[in-house]
Amino acid sequence: MELKQQFEQAAAESKMLPEKPSNDTLLQLYSLYKQSTEGDNTTDPPSNPFDFVAKAKYEAWLGIKGKTKEVAMQEYINLVNKLKVN
Repeated sequence: MELKQQFEQAAAESKMLPEKPSNDTLLQLYSLYKQSTEGDNTTDPPSNPFDFVAKAKYEAWLGIKGKTKEVAMQEYINLVNKLKVN
């Protein structure tokens, strides 16, 4: 199975994990997913300073800037597989 297919399968499986991941892990999943599908974060920062969720997501994605889509996909797959086991 090629990487893109494995990634798409992991994305589907991430919605059916046995336990809800911690907020930090959810941010990691989010940022790896965005990096895998869109590349580097080129969006504007959230305009509402009190929208802490949007700010956390923005910063998490920005924090992995420069990571290739392929590396992000593999890390996403590895993380989902780890979460399925735990």
